[in-house]
Amino acid sequence: MKFQFAGEVWYWRGPSPFHFLTVPEAQSEEIKRVAKILTYGWGVIPARVQVGKTEWTTSLIPKAGLYLIPLKKVVRDGENINLGDVVDVKLSLESR
Repeated sequence: MKFQFAGEVWYWRGPSPFHFLTVPEAQSEEIKRVAKILTYGWGVIPARVQVGKTEWTTSLIPKAGLYLIPLKKVVRDGENINLGDVVDVKLSLESR
């Protein structure tokens, strides 16, 4: 499955602080339909993400009925992305 959307970068200040992008509701609903065959535990889904020219492998994290994309510092720095920026995202689900 492949998706394209725009998302706003936000910051979570929890015990493991990190920047995220939220997969929109419509795409999250599609992902939920195949989650059981793709998850490798705790509901996380392996994925390949592209923002700008940077592409990386990560895991989507389920939260409140949606999925979160962790946005690594190396990606933010390399693409000059800051908190609150809206970025275009290419997302493809992978199996492990």
